[in-house]
This record gives sequence, structure tokens and C-alpha cells, in this order.
Amino acid sequence: MYKNRIGKPTVVLAAACVAQFIVALDMSVVTVALPTIGLDLGFAPLDLSWVVHVYALVFGGLLLLGGRACDLYGRRRVFVAGLIVFGVCSLAGGAAHAPWQLIAARAGQGLGAAAVAPSALAMLTATFPEGGARVRALGVWSAVNAAGGALGVLAGGLLTEYAGWRWVMLVNIPIVMTALALIPLGVPAGESSARGQRLDWPGALAATAVAVLLVLGVVRADTVGWGSAITIATLATAGLLLAGLIVIEAKSAAPLLRPGLLADRWVSGANIIVFLAAAGQFAAFYLVSLYMQNILGLSAGTTGVAFLPFTAGLIAGTVVAVRITAAHSPRTALVPGAVVAAAGLCWFATIDPGGSFMVDVLGPSILTSVGVGLVLAPVATAATTGVAPHEAGMASGLMNSSRQLGGAVGVAALATIAAHRSGTSVDPVAVSGGYALGLAVAAGLFALAAVAAIVLLPRRTPWRTRTVTPLVEAAARDRSDANEKGDTNDKRLEGTPS
Repeated sequence: MYKNRIGKPTVVLAAACVAQFIVALDMSVVTVALPTIGLDLGFAPLDLSWVVHVYALVFGGLLLLGGRACDLYGRRRVFVAGLIVFGVCSLAGGAAHAPWQLIAARAGQGLGAAAVAPSALAMLTATFPEGGARVRALGVWSAVNAAGGALGVLAGGLLTEYAGWRWVMLVNIPIVMTALALIPLGVPAGESSARGQRLDWPGALAATAVAVLLVLGVVRADTVGWGSAITIATLATAGLLLAGLIVIEAKSAAPLLRPGLLADRWVSGANIIVFLAAAGQFAAFYLVSLYMQNILGLSAGTTGVAFLPFTAGLIAGTVVAVRITAAHSPRTALVPGAVVAAAGLCWFATIDPGGSFMVDVLGPSILTSVGVGLVLAPVATAATTGVAPHEAGMASGLMNSSRQLGGAVGVAALATIAAHRSGTSVDPVAVSGGYALGLAVAAGLFALAAVAAIVLLPRRTPWRTRTVTPLVEAAARDRSDANEKGDTNDKRLEGTPS
């Protein structure tokens, strides 16, 4: 096992990115395969959507708990455990022969993802110092995260068509093995950064229940209606539990989410922006996919290929955002990025039944994706700016929770708006009009994100006064102490197996 506390930054970045890619991929890779899965396993029509929903439900519900576990039990330990759970459940899903088996496997994947996502981000924030190094690392991580989600549709379509739907699950296994293989090459074992503290079980249960009920209420609203008794009761219960959670965390000696963390302008502002941007991005992705398949008549595989320009734009926007953020601040890239994304979605909102991919999709895709890319990397940097090492997992879990909850709320709410606009009509004009309205609302969400960045985020960052991370300083002190004791053969910083 590695005893060094620094590791090799390049290896840490690679492992975190590979893991995040698979987490993002599985948010969308199954969607295209649903019709085939339903026929093969005999799903009831109303139950089939739970193959997608249960992953988001468990993932979003346990993210705060996963983040705090990183602080209490060690980032690498939680990272490895999450990858193993994810891989085993992917194998189980690929071998499923009944609906309940696949749904259980997807729930297990959500559990693994809830451990992997916050631990990967926490490893990056602990390894790379605030400033240019962290901005670049989080830029790569954000680009991979976005690419994983965008490529999921393409991968799902191709795998289902040419290899069978089971490979939508089994493809995860070699990716998980790649991430695990990178760990002994330079991911530090580290230590619990919150040693001596116990998990806040009342807070953990309350936070998990709040997130699960919120996601459950939102994802079911598109089928039972926002005004139904079930939806109202579910969301009201989530609200009551949230009030209880605030009381619990205020009194806890080692809270799951320290209330003071939310008082930080970087953390609170970034999480509001993440929520708004994720709601707009996920909903737009969903509505544009429906437009291309239901109105333009593209196949699932062709629709996946059609999102490649969007992926390229995301990467290009991220590259530019990294340079801007490193030279100035996250705010400098976030505001124009959100404005550009809003402009692209306004362009998307002009779609009509007589459109085409080249005229109505390609141009808006490029503009929107560049804007989203300008937002993703800076907002991840902002959400972790000034966070102490012993709360890195807490901050990472919070940001990932905001993203998942924002995405779930955005898709459900904007899908409802689109459906309400078109009503029961199957006329292409009415249906595309519903999609257009939903995309216009998504543009409004990015406009709100721009306003939030202007109002909530500080103008200046503390980077200029920070040159090394606290973990680097701590490791240097340990080495100095060892030398003073005459132990000149201390290997803890060498990165060699012991």
C-alpha cells in the first residue's frame, strides 16, 4: 500500500477522470436501450422508466453521505469501495433475467456512484493547490464529466444496435478496471482528514431522506402530475425533513453538512449556479433529443452521433474557461459562459417541424455547448475555493448533489411545461412548440445563473496568497520531524510501494 500523502498528480487526475466518465456515462447510456430492455425482460410500460430513475434516485440521495464518508474514512478508501460496488453491480445488470434484477443492479450502481463522484472531486481538490493547477485539473475533470454524459446516448445506441443491450451495462467493467489499475500507480492512501469524528447518523439519514424524496417527487411528477396528492405529499415531506435537518446539523458536533460552509460566498454561490445550469443543461439535452427523434425522424443511433458537435463544443469551451479562470477568477468565465449558453438555447427555441439538423440543431448546439463549457470548469473551481482539506468531501458531495438535483428538477419541470404546451396533440407543430417553450425556459435558467454569478460570487480569489496545499505543507512538516528524529530514510513522500 502507498504511504505517501501526495501521490502523483497526473495519476490522481487520470483516475478521477476515468471514474467520473463512467458515472456520467451511466446517467444516459441506458436511455436509448430502454425499448429493447423492456421487450427482452418483460417490463411493464410504467415500470420501465425506473431503470433510469432508480440510478438518479440512489445517486442523488446518497451524495452528501458519500462526500462526508470521504472526510471520515479517507478519500481513496471510499473511491475504491465505490468503484468495486459499481463494477459488481454492472456485471449483475448485464446478467439480469428479470426486471427486479436489473432495477436492483441500477440501484447498486447509484450507490457506487454516490461514493465515487465526491471522492474523485475531493482527491483533486486535495492534490492540486488553489489557482492555476486546480483550475486546469478541474477543467479536465469537467470536460470528461460533460463528455461522458453527452457520449452516453451515442454509446448506448451503438451498443444496443450492434452488441445487444446487456453491453450497455457490461461496458462499465473494463472502465472500472482501468480506474482501479491506476490507483497503485500514484493515488495516495492518505488519511482520514476528520479523524476522531463519527458519522452524523441522524443528519445522514435526514439528508438522504430529503434528497431521495425530492428526487422521487420530481421524477414521478411527469407521470402523475405536479398537482397530484402523491407529488404534493412527497415534496411536502421532503420540506419538513429539510427543516429538521437544519436543526440537527446546527446542534451536531460533527455535522454531515456544516451550516457555516453554506455561509461561504464561493460555496453557496457556486452551488446555486450549479443547480440552475444543470437544470437547464439536462433539460435541453432531453428536449433536443426528443426533437431530433420525434420531429426530424432521426434514429437513436443517428441522434447519438448528432450530439458529437455538442461534445466538441463543451471541450472547446472548457479549454477557454481554464485559461480565463486561471488568469482571473471563476466569475470572469462564468458570466459570459452562462450568457452564451442562454443565447444558444434561445436559438434552439426557434425550432419548428420543417427544420433540419444543419439549420436548426448544429448551430445552436455549438453555441450552447461552448457556453456550457465556459460554465462547468469555473463553477467546480468556485465550489471548492477556500474549502479546508478536512471538508473537501463535504464540499464535493454538496456540489454533486446540487448538480444531480438540478438536473432531475430541470428535466421533470421542463418536460411538464413542454407537455402542457402541446397537450394531447400529436401534431408536429404543437409538439415542436412544446419543445421550443421548454428550451426557452432553459435559456432563462442560464440567464439566472449569470445573474447569480454576478451577485453572489466574490470578484477576487484568494489564490495569489496560496502557493501550496495544506496537505503538501503537512507532509513537509512530517518529513522535517522525521529528519529531526534521525530518520533520514523516511519514504512517505517517495511514492514507492511499501
